[in-house]
Amino acid sequence: MNLCMFAGLGGFNIVEMLFGTNLLAIVGTGEQSSNHIMCRLVVVLQDRTFVYDLNSTTILDEIETVPNTKGLCAFAPNSEECYLALPASTSKGSALVYKASKPELICQVICCSLSAMVFSLNGMYLATASEKGTMIRVHLVAQATKSHSFRRGTYPSTIYSLAFSPSVDLPDVLVATSSSGSLHMFFLDASRNARRQANTLFSSVIPGSVTDALDPANHHVIHNVVTADIKSCLAVHSVENSQNSSKFPSLKTVIYIVTHNGYFREYLIGTTKSNESSWLLEREFNLLDAYSGSPKQNELHID
Repeated sequence: MNLCMFAGLGGFNIVEMLFGTNLLAIVGTGEQSSNHIMCRLVVVLQDRTFVYDLNSTTILDEIETVPNTKGLCAFAPNSEECYLALPASTSKGSALVYKASKPELICQVICCSLSAMVFSLNGMYLATASEKGTMIRVHLVAQATKSHSFRRGTYPSTIYSLAFSPSVDLPDVLVATSSSGSLHMFFLDASRNARRQANTLFSSVIPGSVTDALDPANHHVIHNVVTADIKSCLAVHSVENSQNSSKFPSLKTVIYIVTHNGYFREYLIGTTKSNESSWLLEREFNLLDAYSGSPKQNELHID
């Protein structure tokens, strides 16, 4: 697995590497860009990980790891908190977090045996999924502590992909796809969770991290978004609050999903203040065939 990061002094939007070379294509953001760019290439092998400086094509660090047959890693492409997470154990379940800009060990996060992990955009949070796929946890990296726990379900299912919403602060949502073909969306927003927990008996006797896992209001499921057992990768494009007078407005979340059999799907998920949700398949086409047909549209309310 190859990952490229950059930390520039000007406005850059996209940096891509040309195959196995150290040539980079750079797209600016319209601001005055800088010629001073720090680039790192992270290569994950089965028992070790290499961090390269692309400017000089030299190896900055070689990290020995536990057997990592899945090539698991997480990367936070933030210039200030540029973190790299790697599995630390195959049995106990833990992850080591390094600072990729200047390779050094930051902390160790304790979790279940890993099947997937991802950083938030700003590198403050690390989400991990258990190998059974029943639990998803969110960790605060700076303190190496758990901030949220969510139960995906009671039956085993492999988590293929995790993604935070693109927020510079606390992300609004965390989404996941699994081998069951379902899409799972979890709320992280403190004000929404506090409002729901204040009205439950659980909140008075059970800690918040536990009620996060037990409260179904924090969890929404859309079934059959992809074919079961087909691997997929997803990203949260945007999360917007609808404009109304409610103190807790509805959320509109746009999610992109790409499957290993070549399909791209764009979903729009709406969640109301009363915790009702609906979804709409806005676009679907096969990337392998380079064919775009008429988009299928479906809407479903989940209580």
